[in-house]
Amino acid sequence: MITGDVPAVVLLGAQRYDPTLGEAIEELGIKGKIATITAGWQEREDDDEDLREHLTGRAVNLTLHARGEEVFRKDKELLSAHRERQTILRHRQDFYRVRLEHALDAQHVIDQRAAPPDILDDEAQTSIDAVRNIDALHLERCTLDRREFDARVRPEERPEIARHVKELAAIIDGCEAIAIAGGHVASLLNRLRLFQIDKLAKGKTVFAWCAGAMAISERVVLFHDAPPQGQGAAEVLDAGLGFVGEVVVFPQPEFRLRLGDRQRLKLVARRFAPASCIVMPARSRVTWLRTGPTGLRGAFAIRADGTHAFEAPPPSGAMKAHAHLAYKGPDA
Repeated sequence: MITGDVPAVVLLGAQRYDPTLGEAIEELGIKGKIATITAGWQEREDDDEDLREHLTGRAVNLTLHARGEEVFRKDKELLSAHRERQTILRHRQDFYRVRLEHALDAQHVIDQRAAPPDILDDEAQTSIDAVRNIDALHLERCTLDRREFDARVRPEERPEIARHVKELAAIIDGCEAIAIAGGHVASLLNRLRLFQIDKLAKGKTVFAWCAGAMAISERVVLFHDAPPQGQGAAEVLDAGLGFVGEVVVFPQPEFRLRLGDRQRLKLVARRFAPASCIVMPARSRVTWLRTGPTGLRGAFAIRADGTHAFEAPPPSGAMKAHAHLAYKGPDA
């Protein structure tokens, strides 16, 4: 379901090695310029030659990361307030993670117990509800922190931000669509909010992949079933821009999801219901119009019983070697 003021939203699989953005753009008949957002790449934001070439010279990079750095250099008060807020969010995430890990440990232990089926079902649901409540409380606190920051700092009224927003509005007005790349999802989400992209995107078709797809959904969930530091658990990071509602996006499952672990996937599906857990492997895409989702290409949802309709092919050597560049783990 589209929840923003955009005519269509297209979520895509990773674009770095086998891009399909051009196909999706052609399918929707878009002929004009494309405003691109690569702020998730941070300092490598302007290293977008491949993307510009793929879009045959129609790409106009909005340089949101560089604009943000310029704003912070000139508005020290905003920079100080932003750093303070980031510290608060890190503390929130740390305390949330402690509660979440204990609830998931309890859920795992209870899931191994033997008891009559009706009791097991009841206790399993109680465990899921406990995890869902922790997720909901964390999301609520993050939202309240953001509202308090906006009310106190009033970023939309600050001259440096207003100047950039005016420039961005003029650029986006001359484009037919917006394409949002992946990278560091927290950094990307910050820049999207700072420059009011949710408002500036009104009337434009939006294409997004990896962290970009996560950032424009209703809530951002970080995940990695086998991170280098050990066992991983999906974590709610924050609310997204909400261009697409009732979905949680899981990009690059080839590297980040144990697609053969039915119990783990079952937990994910039940935990985030009624939202659909949409998995976006390479070359996948799904288009949302006002009438609902259409043009499903390779994307799939995790079912409530932990099953799915995808068998991940073994990644190529190049993809194995560079998978970490497209999406950077718990802070991405």
